Amino acid sequence: MPNVQVGIHLTHQRRPEQDPVVTLDEQLGLVRVARDEGLDSVFAGQHHLADSFAHIQPLPWLARLAAEAGEMTVGTGCHLLAVHHPVDTAEAYASLDVVCRGRSVFAVGLGYRAEEYAAFGVPPGEKVRRFTENLAIVDALWRGEAVTRDLPWTRLDEARLLTRPAADPRPPIWITANADAAVRRAARLADAWLINPHATATTVRRQLGLFDAERAAHGRGAARARPLMREVFCADTREEALARARPFLEAKYDVYADWGQDRVMPGKESFRMGFEALADDRFVIGTPDDCTRALAGWLDLGVDHFVLRTDWPGMPAEYAVRSIELLAREVAPALRGE
Repeated sequence: MPNVQVGIHLTHQRRPEQDPVVTLDEQLGLVRVARDEGLDSVFAGQHHLADSFAHIQPLPWLARLAAEAGEMTVGTGCHLLAVHHPVDTAEAYASLDVVCRGRSVFAVGLGYRAEEYAAFGVPPGEKVRRFTENLAIVDALWRGEAVTRDLPWTRLDEARLLTRPAADPRPPIWITANADAAVRRAARLADAWLINPHATATTVRRQLGLFDAERAAHGRGAARARPLMREVFCADTREEALARARPFLEAKYDVYADWGQDRVMPGKESFRMGFEALADDRFVIGTPDDCTRALAGWLDLGVDHFVLRTDWPGMPAEYAVRSIELLAREVAPALRGE
């Protein structure tokens, strides 16, 4: 059995009326629980100008929680690389890796919200090119190479980084992806595909075949990791798990539908459906035994890093604390084969 890791993805989002300092303190409390209960990693994502949920941007947030995370891996999930300058990204996240003592993961994604691209002046037709070019620049700078580029958004002449990541030669680069074309891109460009939590398990299993075939076609061999994000909530009974998770998870996916997340999913997937249909083959909600059975099925597909999101905007912190405790004490050991 591979070395299996289990971590959490913090929502670090809040409803606009919620106090941001209170939310910050609650989220830091979740980090401490995850650390003390022996979980392996903590991730946080990024959005700009979100009109339903607000959150602290990931760079200051991850640097702050690194002080609480102990030996845990700290990662983005994900950084919207196409709308940010590659030099600023390379320097900022190299600095984060130093803060984390070389225990960071750099997960990047294309994003899907038109408002974000408009705000940064990136035409939709250019986003894939910008993403690809920026990733190549960040990778080369992190490896200590002299980089020369003449692009509309950056000009570099033998540029080098003096502050490089603590990890050698650099942090792992993961790419988040939803559509089939994006999954293939992740296979070509990244160390791993960070499997998204939005698709059904049936869709993900099909896309894993695309990912592996694309890597083989380009002579890349097996990916360095097989990380999987899932929406998971654990409680002492199934009834309690559903009652606690449903209102907040349902509201989260209503916002995703408003933002157009389902429009970048493969096929004709939609989040505009009843909760039972939405949850089927997608969410993991139940007792520790229920969660273990549902997640263990991914081990046969090579998943070796579970990134579990178990809190959503507006959820009382004590609900998430109990879920993390049960996941860490009962589910994670079973997935690790302990």
